[in-house]
Formats: sequence, C-alpha cells, structure tokens
Amino acid sequence: MSNRADALQSAVTKIKWHVLPLFVVMFIVNYIDRVNIGFVRQHLSADLGIGAAAYGLGAGLFFVSYAVFEVPSNMLLQRFGAKAWLTRIMVTWGLAAVGMAFVRGETSFYVMRLVLGAAEAGFFPGVVFYFTQWLPRDQRGRAMAVFLSGSALASVFSGPISGALLLIEGHGLHGWQWMFIIEGMASVVLAGFVWFWLDSKPRDAKWLTRAEQDALVDEIETEQRQRDAAHIVKPSMLSLLRDPQIVIFCLIYFSVSLTIYGATFWLPSIIRKMGHLNDFQVGLFNSIPWLISIVAMYLFAALAARFKFQQAWVACVLLIAAAGMYAAGTGSAAFSFIAICFAAIGFKAASSLFWPIPQGYLDARIAAPVIALINSIGNLGGFVAPATFGFLEQKTGSIQGGLTALAVMSVAAAVIVFFARMTPAVRGESLAPRTR
Repeated sequence: MSNRADALQSAVTKIKWHVLPLFVVMFIVNYIDRVNIGFVRQHLSADLGIGAAAYGLGAGLFFVSYAVFEVPSNMLLQRFGAKAWLTRIMVTWGLAAVGMAFVRGETSFYVMRLVLGAAEAGFFPGVVFYFTQWLPRDQRGRAMAVFLSGSALASVFSGPISGALLLIEGHGLHGWQWMFIIEGMASVVLAGFVWFWLDSKPRDAKWLTRAEQDALVDEIETEQRQRDAAHIVKPSMLSLLRDPQIVIFCLIYFSVSLTIYGATFWLPSIIRKMGHLNDFQVGLFNSIPWLISIVAMYLFAALAARFKFQQAWVACVLLIAAAGMYAAGTGSAAFSFIAICFAAIGFKAASSLFWPIPQGYLDARIAAPVIALINSIGNLGGFVAPATFGFLEQKTGSIQGGLTALAVMSVAAAVIVFFARMTPAVRGESLAPRTR
C-alpha cells in the first residue's frame, strides 16, 4: 500500500509540473483573446462608429455561440482525445482573434465575436474534464485554482501588453488592429507546442513510470466505482438535465460569470474616467484588481482545503464580491476602482472554489458534456452583463443599476450554493430520475 501511495503521489507531482504550467499559459492566451476588446472600446467608437450598446452586445455575443457549441465540442474531445482537440481549438480561436482586426462596422463586429465564441467553445470544460481523468478528487481543487489563476494572470498581463500594442501604427493598420493580429497569432504558435507536449491519457504519458500510471489509473477507477455504487446504471444526459443539482450548478456559475465579465469589459472604461490616462497607463491600472485576486484565489483554496466546507467558502467569497460591486456604484470613478479591487477578491476566488463541487458530484462517464453544459449556460452571464451595461450606459449615462444588480445576484448565489451537493447521492437518494 505504501508503494502504491508513493507512486500515486509521485504521479500527481509530475502531472502538476508537466501539465499545469502549460494549461496556465494556454488560459492566459485564451483569456486575452476573449477580453482584449475591453481595451479598444474607444478606438472602435472613433474608427468604426461602434457605440456603447453595440459594443456591449458584440462583447456578449461571444458567449452565445460559445454556449451553443460548448457541449458538442466536449463530446468531440472525448472522441478525438484532448491532445488533438485542444490543439484544434487553439488554432481556430487564434485565427478568429486575428480576424477581429478586419471588422468594418457593427455587423462584422457581431459576426466575428460569434465566430470567436464558436472557435473557443470547449476549451475550459475540456481542461476541467482533463483533470477528472488525470488527478484524484482531492487534488483537483488546487489544480483548478492554479489553472484559473491563468485568467487572473491574463488580466494582469493583458493590460500592459494590449496597451503597448495599441501604440503601434504602420502598414495601413491602427494600433487596435495590430493588437488583435499579434495576440491572435500567439495562440496559433502556442498550439504547435501543445501538440508535441500534451498527452490525452495517463497511459500515453511516457514521462510517467509504469508504477505511477498504474497507481493513478487505479485511483481514478476506484473513484468511479464509488460513483457506480451511487447509481444503478450510467446516468443518461436527459436524466441529468432533470437533476435539480445541475440546475443549481448552472445558476451559481451564471451569477459568478455575470460579475466577472461585468467587471472585465467595463473596468478599462471606469479607469479612463479617473483622469487623462493613455492606453498603456489604463492597462497598468487594469492589472491591479487581478493581481489582488491571484493572492485571494490561492489563499481561499488553501483555506478550503484545510477547513473542508466548500459550499461555505463559495458563499463567503460571493458575499465579498457582492459588497464590492454594490460599493462600486456609489462613488467616484476612483472609489469605484477601489471597490472593484475588493470585489475581485470574491468573484475570482468563487470561480475556482466552485468547480470542485460539480466535479465531485458528477459521474465521470458523463462529466465532460455536463461540465460543458454548466460552463456554457453559466457563461451566458458573459452575454447578459456587457449587453445590459452597454444598454444602460447608452440610455442613462450610468452603469450604477447594473452594478447593484450584480451585487444582488451574488448574494442570491451565496444562498443557493448551500443547496449544492459535492458528492453523489447514495443509492436510493439521488435527485436525478433513475433510468431503468
């Protein structure tokens, strides 16, 4: 038993060093391509006449096509393997990001955001599913915190990088066009490295010894047998869609995404109101809340691992997010910025603390499409928040109502999370209808 435990620990350590850094880099590049339009809002308005409402709608349309193609993409990932499918996703989203440089008005802006969402669909839940196949249950929470730090790091890096790229002019292209081209091509180049570095299954990993492979595969199969004991047969997708737990997971993640993307797409605009700042300076200020959130993510992940009550920790950070977002709508631009720095502690930590809950509940045999479903429905918050904020700003000149609504949604999610189960129901108690 001792030898098996040592082999398992060795395998987990190797996986964290071999896979996690790559996933973090992938997520950084991915997230920059998704949210970099936040830095070019004024340029799109000046060069193409795209106003606040059109900008908000276009920013959000990404998440509509993302939601539509998310589940099919993850089903194809299971068929073709993580290595091939994640490489394909990176190439297509990179090319779509480059295409953003050539939009000519509202219609082409909408179309390219839809194309980008469809191209990227499947990446995030694909990585989440990858963890369920490579890491034991008690290791996934911290792995998710490390992986999700990529989005926070992307927000830190994207400001200075995008701000610097916006200063480029030449060859008949504006700075915002060069930004899209260079950041999009970075994804395409990285995809080549992913193809040579990533393995689809533990048995394919030549960097693991046979003993490490055996211990890891045995541990994950043991977890699956425990799930089998809680389910008479493999649950069908239809039965899980009727499971109230899945609805709860979607509602919680929808609320988290609302707050994250409401802040992400409008934070540069709030910073610009603080004074006469150039693009690079706006980018530097934009990095501050995300630097704070990285520390918070690791701190709360460590606390949740030590004092085990995942739902309570998620509720705690959601209330922090609610307080910050409400305060952001009550003062000056500088005060709003400080309040969002506080809110970032909550909404980024909530994102990483949430995923171990559905990971623990779901049957591994159907986890990939259901995780994709939760992510796609939840990420529709990325459509609702910017579209609503854009509409409110164009009609009222203020986003205060939107910030208050985000605070209310976070409080509601903090209550709902206590109804979420982190482990499968025991035989005879499952909330999902039984298949016979």
